[in-house]
Amino acid sequence: MEYRDIGIRPVVTAQANSTPLGGCTLSEGVVAAMGNAAKCHVNMDELWQAAGDFMAEVTGTEGACPITGAAAGMAISVAACIAGTDALSIQRLPDAGGLPNEIVLQKGHSISYGGAPITQMIALGGGRAVEVGAVNETPASHIAGAITERTAALVYVTSHTHAVHRKGVSLDEMIAVGREHGVPVIVDAAGEEDLRRWPASGADLVIYSGPKALGAPTSGFVCGRADLIAACRAQYHGIARPMKVGKENLLGLLQAIREYTSVTADERAEAQRVRMARLSDRLDRISGLSTRVIRDESGRGIYRVLLTIDPMTAGRNATTLAREMVDGTPSVYLRDFKMHLGQLEVDPRGLTADGEEAVVRRLEELLRGKTS
Repeated sequence: MEYRDIGIRPVVTAQANSTPLGGCTLSEGVVAAMGNAAKCHVNMDELWQAAGDFMAEVTGTEGACPITGAAAGMAISVAACIAGTDALSIQRLPDAGGLPNEIVLQKGHSISYGGAPITQMIALGGGRAVEVGAVNETPASHIAGAITERTAALVYVTSHTHAVHRKGVSLDEMIAVGREHGVPVIVDAAGEEDLRRWPASGADLVIYSGPKALGAPTSGFVCGRADLIAACRAQYHGIARPMKVGKENLLGLLQAIREYTSVTADERAEAQRVRMARLSDRLDRISGLSTRVIRDESGRGIYRVLLTIDPMTAGRNATTLAREMVDGTPSVYLRDFKMHLGQLEVDPRGLTADGEEAVVRRLEELLRGKTS
């Protein structure tokens, strides 16, 4: 069966890998690993232990626990910090009973997982979110001041796309406060590309998404302190039961990690830069567009093509052009975080070679007056 058999229109994403657009496309190696996993039974406890050992070695941590994605990872991590490995407490969640369950986070880090608020994921794990500071400023003293005998964990979100970091509490400051008060720190590093930086920060638990940067199927993992990872695994006898990772996705995740770590960050960044420079040259020839290659604002080794739309020449503004790209066949999604500035972006991370050609073709069709 194919998508077209049930009337689904093909999509090309130049937005990077995202859950609403199906996560990511998978390499042949990942697809083969998933196919191999599907052909036989396996002792899941043994598989989970071996997978955790593999991911712990890659991240340089004491242990790791598979998850279905970052949102599930947040719920599971919170549950682990509240209930630990106590069977009765685990099966009572999300009712924390009399256990400490306040989860402190900066107001600017109160993000949404594709429409589902992080506060809801915290609640699924039995926590009560305590947002401190303002969206545009949070002093470290506000974090420390919010900690009471009811505090179970502190949460920090690394994403510069969704969380506000300007004048916020840094991760180093958050960890220092956590250490001073004996409170664990959970880091949501869902889309981060460095698998060692965030665990090495001193955080107690770090959450990674499988599809966003690693090229894995729907999956992810939590890594960190051995006792808290044991508690994360124990939640699969409780609130994590409906979030379990199947053998196919788990083996696909491991293969994706193996492939991802076989290339250095510098090699990956340079390949993106060269690729986007070539694409920028092609797109700059299209009437109504001016283009250049830019690096990710956070300093990560991600290179994109920035498209600046001239409404007079193009005959439409950035908002209209983005909508027309989505409405065509294939449906092409451009990165739209700068759309209010009259700019769109092409992100290479979810873009295949065929997808790249589709981006060029659709822009040429629209800006040269052709129909799709």
